[in-house]
Amino acid sequence: MSEPESARRTPAPEPERIPLYGDNAALRRKRGLSGLVGVVLFAAAFGGIAGLIGGQVAGLVVAALVALPLLYVVSYNARRQVWLEARTVVVRNWRTRRIELVTADRLDLLVTDVRGTRTVSLLVTGGERRTSVKIDLAIYAGTGGRELGILALRKLADGLADNIAANGLVFSELLVAQLRSEARGDAAADRPLYRIASVAPSGKLAQRFTMEAVSRFVASLE
Repeated sequence: MSEPESARRTPAPEPERIPLYGDNAALRRKRGLSGLVGVVLFAAAFGGIAGLIGGQVAGLVVAALVALPLLYVVSYNARRQVWLEARTVVVRNWRTRRIELVTADRLDLLVTDVRGTRTVSLLVTGGERRTSVKIDLAIYAGTGGRELGILALRKLADGLADNIAANGLVFSELLVAQLRSEARGDAAADRPLYRIASVAPSGKLAQRFTMEAVSRFVASLE
């Protein structure tokens, strides 16, 4: 007697998971440990000052009040993983969130500047709960830095190109321009992501580039 047709079916393959952040477990542990050391030093400094003024109990209370929120931030970042499944961005820390690139209703480019290190990120917002996910595209210090891999950039560009609600084609064109620059062998300082990071005003911790601003920048590359 032959097997039922349903039993002979091959299960559908799981979508390819392309890491965007936090895939290296050893690096996450190292990042968490260094963050923990920083929290201890920071809390001890404030607790010591408070202890000199108000005594030991006051010092311990202040140290705890300073340490607890910082520990939450450190543990949140240490656990954070971001990857791409087909055209869905998946974020996992305390829980798992998913945002479809094609249906996201807001896209922004965010440039942060912390002690001379500039990070270029894609901010994707969408879903019923208006979830936002930050995807770091490149990190630059001086004339060099670290950029997201070619495959990840290509897949992001493909997903964004079909986004109509937030005019994702503009952001897709920026990533395609970055890929073309890498293919030509341009130095980091000549690549589009570096150039847009360099035009962000100095002295600002974070600068948001809207779709219109990105569109003007992409047009200037032609």
